[in-house]
Amino acid sequence: MKGILAGVFMPHSHDAADSIDDALEASTQGIRALKISLFILLGTTVLQLAVVFISGSVALFADTIHNFSDALTAIPLWVAFILGRRAASRRYTYGYGRAEDLAGLFIIAVVALSAVVAAWQSIERLINPQPLQNLWWVVAAGVIGFAGNEAVAIYRIRVGQRIGSAALVADGVHARTDGFTSLAVVVGAVGVMLGFPLADPIIGLIISAAIMVLLWGTVKSLGRRLMDGIEPELVENAQRALDETPGVLAAHSVQLRWVGHRLQGAATIVVPDAPLSRTEIVVDDARHHLRHALPNLDAMTISATTDREPLPRP
Repeated sequence: MKGILAGVFMPHSHDAADSIDDALEASTQGIRALKISLFILLGTTVLQLAVVFISGSVALFADTIHNFSDALTAIPLWVAFILGRRAASRRYTYGYGRAEDLAGLFIIAVVALSAVVAAWQSIERLINPQPLQNLWWVVAAGVIGFAGNEAVAIYRIRVGQRIGSAALVADGVHARTDGFTSLAVVVGAVGVMLGFPLADPIIGLIISAAIMVLLWGTVKSLGRRLMDGIEPELVENAQRALDETPGVLAAHSVQLRWVGHRLQGAATIVVPDAPLSRTEIVVDDARHHLRHALPNLDAMTISATTDREPLPRP
């Protein structure tokens, strides 16, 4: 409802300055989401760590390490959003949006390290079992971990989708997965209560394996971004917007790429043979249609050719 009202009372503008304002607002929302989620995850980590000391649960220790690493991942993303606000320079002519992808690489490294540490601790506990204490506290800590991660996941995913940040959405999905690993800690504690003491380190190993499996999806997503991969539906939306623009006979060579959480691209349109002033109006209308279809669009280079001219080679 809020989004609908915003669309009614604050309609889209197509000025370049407004596009910059949109990018700054997106970065501000991203930073706010990171700040809030950082404090939630740090609070969750502190509570879980206290229970680790009084219980000795290696599964909870693995989950605590992972939640702490998740909290740390907010820092490079925070820096990336701040860098993304900087204007393009003569050296970085496309701006600093790629900093988000570099932050994604750091996140992958931190999460992978947390999985290795958790697995090492779990294997050591399998070799040298130790009795656990205060198991009900472990159960409570697992529930707290799930609640904290799920709250962070919902918030990050919503903001990430709203501003078009794949890194923030991926971080939110990752937090949601961590919530289920926290529930696995609860399962391990219940297993120990039922007389199976090795349930705790086994759950720790399962958590480590789950982290690595899910990390692979993040690696593929980030790799696609680094290779300028784009979601096909975005290209289809752009193609449709151009085709539906009055005066455009056809649209070819539609290209899009992400630079951080903003889109840039190029396209060639075919227009009727008409005076240059008329062609400029059609190009401007096409750009307006694109901004409605792709709210995260920053810049779009549109080349126009008449139906009597051969299409330019890509």
